[in-house]
Amino acid sequence: KLFFTDYGNAAKVERCDMDGMNRTWIVDSKIEQPTALALDLINKYVYWLDIYLESVEVVDYQGRRRQTITKGRQVRHLCGLAVFENYLYTVNSDSLSILRIHRYNGTDVQALARLDNAKEIHVFQKRTQAAVRSHACELDPSGMPGGCSHICLLSSSHKARTCRCRTGFILGSDGRSCK
Repeated sequence: KLFFTDYGNAAKVERCDMDGMNRTWIVDSKIEQPTALALDLINKYVYWLDIYLESVEVVDYQGRRRQTITKGRQVRHLCGLAVFENYLYTVNSDSLSILRIHRYNGTDVQALARLDNAKEIHVFQKRTQAAVRSHACELDPSGMPGGCSHICLLSSSHKARTCRCRTGFILGSDGRSCK
């Protein structure tokens, strides 16, 4: 799945398949400017910052069990969001510091380090990397991903795929080759 935020005409947090199909709103009320998103892949939670409502919130992948982690003026200066173990990590663009927020007790906030011009944060750790299993976009015997001549996108499951073409090309009637 692909998770993303939108604060155009109607602010929301959404999810869809990697090929863009099955687009679903998971948060569409009491939300104004969701500017950063982080996923807890183990427990299947979506965290986001709303700088207009000055809040950090969470829901499960279906948009249920919504909770506010922290709220207040300090949130309007946050950008970027990452989750690891019991903490959320973010960047305060006002004080140029990396913050750690306890995700079960949002009042436990600590500044960890100071960085100039940081706007995003990512946590890389071996345990957070999903195990790779065989999938529909693996290279076929002729070296094409999923049998697609240009781009292979996973669809509704790891066993389904959709072929797409690079800009300037159109998908042939076989659903695999680009012309």
